[in-house]
Amino acid sequence: MYLIDGNNVIGQRVGWHRDKPAARRRLLDELARLARAKGTRLAVVFDGAPEANFPDGSSYRGVKVFYARPGSDADRRITEIVERERNRQGLVVVTSDRTLTAQVRACGVRVVRSGEFRRLLEEVPAPASEDAEPTVGDDEMAAWLRYFGVTSEDESEEDA
Repeated sequence: MYLIDGNNVIGQRVGWHRDKPAARRRLLDELARLARAKGTRLAVVFDGAPEANFPDGSSYRGVKVFYARPGSDADRRITEIVERERNRQGLVVVTSDRTLTAQVRACGVRVVRSGEFRRLLEEVPAPASEDAEPTVGDDEMAAWLRYFGVTSEDESEEDA
């Protein structure tokens, strides 16, 4: 299982910090795609208060969502989760925080840096957007124009 320091991974993208709820949602979408594509378990821990749509301990498309406890931070929550984990050999913490890295490695847990994990996320293809304009090749467009009786003279008249 991957245990992800959410704010560290969010910080790998320029400008994501400007809209924290949107950044969290985009990261959750990417994590869900990775979980589905690789068949791996993921959990993410965010700093700050829980989102109304993603409460602490909830699951979003197979990704467990946690938050820092009030008055604490995500690093402390990650450490708590690691200390409770029975199968530490199967756990990978994703963070770029040096102190957290040292703490979880002392528990026998492998660490992957946030930038390296971000590259792993980028390898998973994004689904085709439902809002995207369909693309039509030149051959297909020509066939449709012929079908509807549009000729090159018709196109010339539009330009005049």
